Amino acid sequence: MPKCVNKGCEKEFTDPSEPCVHHPGPPIFHEGQKGWQCCKPRVLTFDEFLTIPPCSTGLHSTEAPKPAASAPKPVPEVPAPTVSKDGTETYKTPGQLPQVATLKPPVVPAVVKPVEQDDPSIPVPPNSACKRLACKAVYKGPVTYETPCVYHPGAPIFHEGSKGYTCCKRKVLEFEEFLKIEGCKEDRHLFVGAPKSKEEEELVTCRNDFYQTYTDVIVSIFAKKVNKETANIEFKERELYVDLPMPDNKRYKVNFPLYGPIDPEKSSFMILTTKIELKLKKADATSWPTLRSDEATGEIIQIGQPTKM
Repeated sequence: MPKCVNKGCEKEFTDPSEPCVHHPGPPIFHEGQKGWQCCKPRVLTFDEFLTIPPCSTGLHSTEAPKPAASAPKPVPEVPAPTVSKDGTETYKTPGQLPQVATLKPPVVPAVVKPVEQDDPSIPVPPNSACKRLACKAVYKGPVTYETPCVYHPGAPIFHEGSKGYTCCKRKVLEFEEFLKIEGCKEDRHLFVGAPKSKEEEELVTCRNDFYQTYTDVIVSIFAKKVNKETANIEFKERELYVDLPMPDNKRYKVNFPLYGPIDPEKSSFMILTTKIELKLKKADATSWPTLRSDEATGEIIQIGQPTKM
């Protein structure tokens, strides 16, 4: 059977004239908020984004929409050369950054978190979708568990036009391509999840983004309604510790090595309604290609605040 490619539908169909409920507009990811251009709901987490109900009714389609052509990048203006008395011309490259030796980041052991599994005693509703990211399996009975679940154990990241997952290196530009990134790990499907007591605290993932200047690295962690009284953020020369309690017994807790050294005494943070903003004072003028030293890939990132959408 043909499969509809409309976003929000993506169902197999036999009758091309039956109603197709979908999102006609492209997805929008801007300053921590996620949604669709065709309707108004905006959410903070990627899981909530996937549950936004389609807003339009039309017909099924099997032809993928063509991506819009990207605007040509402006060519930087080259300054005029300086001419010495003997007629020698000297040219200066625009936007050239100072070359500073990068210190080798320390080796920090990774913390292994147990993978959540379904409780065999809890029945699975028919046609339930697997909860693991990038797995599109649907429950059709106990035999479904015999097929491998290929998924992403990490969180989705959207940074300066690059889209991917924290668990693997592949990064793409278009959202359509992001949805096609194959999982990087195999495990058992998760259709229901282990039961949680009301007192049990749930550790969640929060999207974060950063930009930098010559003197600071500004980090945004998109967490909503953080408890200011019990939140804890600690700066160390090569390490950042974040503990953010949130409503509904949820908590974002992370501790990771920084790409470059900072001055803990001159670093600061602000807890806002929808995000936490951290200002890391650089100990030198090194350009950080990534926030975490354990995610460094050799990629060069331009210093300066990202372009607004």
